[in-house]
Amino acid sequence: MLSPDQENHSKAPMKYGELIVLGLFGKKKMLLESPQRNKSLLCITTMYNGSLPNGDRGRRKSRFALLKRPKANGVKPSTVHVACTPQAAKAISNKDQHSISYTLSRAQTVVVEYTYDSNTDMFQIGRSTESPIDFVVTDTVPGSQSNSDTQSVQSTISRFACRIICERSPPYRARIYAAGFDSSKNIFLGIQCSKWEFRSPGCDRIDWQGYFYVEDKKNLHSIFVFTRPAVYLLCHVTGWICYSTCCTNSVQKKGRPVENETNELQDGSLIDLCGATLLWRTAEGLAHTPTVKHLEALRQEINAARPQCPVGFNTLAFPSMKRKDVVDEKQPWVYLNCGHVHGYHNWGNKEERDGKDRECPMCRSVGPYVPLWLGCEAGFYVDAGPPTHAFSPCGHVCSEKTTAYWSQIPLPHGTHTFHAACPFCAQQLTGEQGYIRLIFQGPVD
Repeated sequence: MLSPDQENHSKAPMKYGELIVLGLFGKKKMLLESPQRNKSLLCITTMYNGSLPNGDRGRRKSRFALLKRPKANGVKPSTVHVACTPQAAKAISNKDQHSISYTLSRAQTVVVEYTYDSNTDMFQIGRSTESPIDFVVTDTVPGSQSNSDTQSVQSTISRFACRIICERSPPYRARIYAAGFDSSKNIFLGIQCSKWEFRSPGCDRIDWQGYFYVEDKKNLHSIFVFTRPAVYLLCHVTGWICYSTCCTNSVQKKGRPVENETNELQDGSLIDLCGATLLWRTAEGLAHTPTVKHLEALRQEINAARPQCPVGFNTLAFPSMKRKDVVDEKQPWVYLNCGHVHGYHNWGNKEERDGKDRECPMCRSVGPYVPLWLGCEAGFYVDAGPPTHAFSPCGHVCSEKTTAYWSQIPLPHGTHTFHAACPFCAQQLTGEQGYIRLIFQGPVD
């Protein structure tokens, strides 16, 4: 099964893989008129999933394809200058020379020169809109919050967050490095950065600095394999890997690079930008995901079965995936405690519950009552199975294996905690499993 971008692979540049931003969505309030006789109005929040609120524009997108460049632009380390020498100062001031400066103390600075590498392509990711950044990433607002709730909060994503180096020849390995080169082709690391000691040829002992997080490749070797809780690793500005046991930006202990670990990205690796999380999918991995056409076919197949609301007996239908931000009057709704699917109605809505919980007319269980949305980002799916399950409490629908997979993956939340979340909207999962099996009622006739 080929993804949309691979169907014309003979004409398009070779693809190394794609970066997909988890939980991108927009919110807006809208009034929904009940199809029942009382015609009460319900104010709900609707969400985009699989796209930016204002659409993909330029370098600011919900997913980024890393394509082989017409001309290589990769770099690799070369000369190391210890202390403040004229050579080090020249390397920093030379706008045609990439370099990384490590400030160890007020009296000691190390500058590493980087030279052109004809065998690799470099891609840079960050919040900055300056030209060195290939992919602009902004903070992801969790599904339980609105954009207005967080618009005044300063972004936690670095302006030059990270860079990915891809080999131009088979097997086309992709490696991640902390930090990116700025407009002057420099990376400056100050004294306040966390320090890890190590020995390196040409340097007796240096406290190298600058860290970044990438999911443990051993725990996410393939996105199709369920694993134990993910272990996040620290990725150094030079690509060395160090473990992180429980938190992200708060690590201050000294240590050494982990042996037998590399910064090579695997299909399904997660990258924490401390404000947004990226999913790395290789070209090979994307070939096994459902296409947008396949998801549309599954939607039409469900609608062709004509599921009905057990109360109003009206036929339910998932709206077109192009209308993923608008609640339709035929939209399926679900009771999250039991999984029974209905159309929207006011049965079991009591004022003392403040509209948050409803009593299911089928089994009398009381719980949240939310609209169902088909997950639109195909890159989050682990198989092409039918959309039979939904995440709780957001109501995004996808295959059983996909919901089971993401319910077991702790995603970064802030700088100190992790929790499982819906990949489509980043809302923290609730309930015993974090997802439910949907129970549809077929047509009476």
